Amino acid sequence: MSVQRIEAIGAVPRGAKVANAPDETIQLITFDLDGEEYAVEILKVKEIVMMTKITRMPDCPDFIQGVVNLRGAVIPIIDMRKRFHLPKLDTTDATRIIIVDLARETIGMIVDRVNKVTKLPKNALNPPPPIFSGISSEYISGIGNLEDRMLILLDLEKAFDAKEIDAIRTAAEPDPTMEWAA
Repeated sequence: MSVQRIEAIGAVPRGAKVANAPDETIQLITFDLDGEEYAVEILKVKEIVMMTKITRMPDCPDFIQGVVNLRGAVIPIIDMRKRFHLPKLDTTDATRIIIVDLARETIGMIVDRVNKVTKLPKNALNPPPPIFSGISSEYISGIGNLEDRMLILLDLEKAFDAKEIDAIRTAAEPDPTMEWAA
């Protein structure tokens, strides 16, 4: 039964949260990073592009790989391995850039591989453990169990602090005289 149907029959007040409703799902894009399967909500994803030449920017934090010109828009590109202090890995044919909305900015995230779009029941989402391998649990909004897989749901807003978001904004406003990598 949908939340709308539950509200319509008066079982709960309109707009109230319905805990563990079996048909409440979130749609996710899943991707690999350092051998783990991560996910972000599909509503934050604008598009997925193949790895391309990235123009380096001076005076940026190490995790900002640079910027790309995507159909006339300057997009800062984040190396998610560097951001989460994971071991370096050379790009492959599977490497992708996921273009997402973050704090009213459009950014690209370099990931090892994009897997698929999937739905996860909200009641299959558990809070992250205090200690987690790979990245800090403060960047994780939940751990989901789907079939035989464990998905790590990233909280992009918590993955970058205000100073880092300012650096990302600055990277998106390059010098107009700069030459783009071809």
